[in-house]
Amino acid sequence: MIKEKLEQIREEALQALKNISVLNQLEEFRIRVLGKKGKLTMVLREMGSLPPAERPVIGQLANEIRNSLEKELAQKANALRKADLEKRLEEEAIDITVPGRKPVRGNLHPNTRTLNELKDIFLGMGFDVAEGPEVEWDEYNFKALNTPENHPARDVQDTFYINDKILLRTQTSPVQIRTMLSKKPPIKIICPGKVYRSDSVDATHSPIFNQVEGLAVDRNITMGDLKGVLDVFAKQVFGPETRTRFRPHHFPFTEPSAEVDVTCAICHGSGCRVCSHTGWIEILGAGMVHPNVLRYCGIDPDLYSGFAFGMGLDRITNLRHGIDDIRLLFENDIRFLKQF
Repeated sequence: MIKEKLEQIREEALQALKNISVLNQLEEFRIRVLGKKGKLTMVLREMGSLPPAERPVIGQLANEIRNSLEKELAQKANALRKADLEKRLEEEAIDITVPGRKPVRGNLHPNTRTLNELKDIFLGMGFDVAEGPEVEWDEYNFKALNTPENHPARDVQDTFYINDKILLRTQTSPVQIRTMLSKKPPIKIICPGKVYRSDSVDATHSPIFNQVEGLAVDRNITMGDLKGVLDVFAKQVFGPETRTRFRPHHFPFTEPSAEVDVTCAICHGSGCRVCSHTGWIEILGAGMVHPNVLRYCGIDPDLYSGFAFGMGLDRITNLRHGIDDIRLLFENDIRFLKQF
């Protein structure tokens, strides 16, 4: 009786193997037939009811059936794996006769290119590059720069406050304060970075823009040193024939202060639409560091003096490349950016 059951299991198992077409069904088959609770195992548990003389014969038959089924199972698995691989190779075949797609190469943003050039210019004059947080203390952003609470100069820099004492910086000048608080003269740094002001977006304004400021503090620094540094800068950026002009102005953190113009890069000073027919274009503000700012940072204004300047990186980029709308620098239009 047990012998017939074993032969039946073999026949049914071999037929079932022929009908299996996917690999995951093989494991189900193995468990169902050869597993601890499989058909073959359950039949072998009945051997205890056999006469002792028959048990070796049935045991040998059971082992033959198990070995033959395991062999058939392995062959079936290899066949299915091979068929699966051939199918994948066929489906994933690459036609090497089709022309390849040339990858698109990126490029540096015009602002980044301009900033790299400015860094090279000022590093060549002995300046270091300093950076600081964009979320800044109100004290470093205003008070330390000789702009106390209720000072009218704060009105034009109405900005984004986190709370009463913390805001998004309106200028990179706090980096100058942090540097002077942590390092004693001589100091020569430029401070590039993003700044934030509550401006409406138009062709010349944005609530987020980029600045590059500079600071030099040492003994016997004069307005002449400031003039010389900015003259070298202007000639490097706009051409060797470029001239600079200082116009008196007011900034709370410098005294005396000036707006700095350069001869128009388009008409070279003869007058055109870009420079409103004046021959000059304003590019930055500058001046001698106010004694109150030096005192706040623990620097004796009777021993040391310094100059500072600040410019909009976006404006410099626009002037260099003849771009008339600042929004083009932020819209990520690939048609615009790939021109640079």
